[in-house]
Amino acid sequence: MPLKSYLEELRVQRWDDHRYYHHSRINQSLHFVSAVCFLVAYVMLAINPAWAALIAWGISMTSRQAGHFFFEPKTYDNVNQATHDHKEDIKLGYNLRRKVVLMSLWAAAPVALYFSPTFFGVVEARVGAEGYLHNLGMIWLVIGIGGAIFRSVHLFFLKNVTTGLVWLLKIITDPFHDIMLYWKSPFALLRGELIDPMLDVQAHTPSH
Repeated sequence: MPLKSYLEELRVQRWDDHRYYHHSRINQSLHFVSAVCFLVAYVMLAINPAWAALIAWGISMTSRQAGHFFFEPKTYDNVNQATHDHKEDIKLGYNLRRKVVLMSLWAAAPVALYFSPTFFGVVEARVGAEGYLHNLGMIWLVIGIGGAIFRSVHLFFLKNVTTGLVWLLKIITDPFHDIMLYWKSPFALLRGELIDPMLDVQAHTPSH
């Protein structure tokens, strides 16, 4: 498939992700914070992968998913003429139901590691808080990479290989795109604007 087709698929996936799932200014602002922290984590990957994962999961993912779970409207979407259930059904990536499973694995990992310092024989036991955090970071790193690859391959069968590969590329590059897209959101929030009027979306939505 030509590169142009992959880029067009990436554009569509990003556009749908924005217009369907990021109406709350709080959610957008948390995505901006998350994106900045993810970029720090990307740099840390080359220095200390365990700490990169601790930053990615401990700050980036928690702030990002809190935005979706607690602040994104679950009511009827008048901008896109879609119900919340419909948007959950068509979401390519992790919808709220799938995120519950993924975040449950994330939350269970530190508990399991505390009671089994080798994580059931997977890692070498380390002493002290620093050793515990190192092992936890490596476990979280595997969960993060595994979760992304699993859903990408899953999309191979649900949709097609192109959709799955482009989705994976979108996930990896989302921090860069989110910063460009949502850096103004904290300022809008300070003005008291809780919901994005989505003027950019409305300009591209045919009138009914």
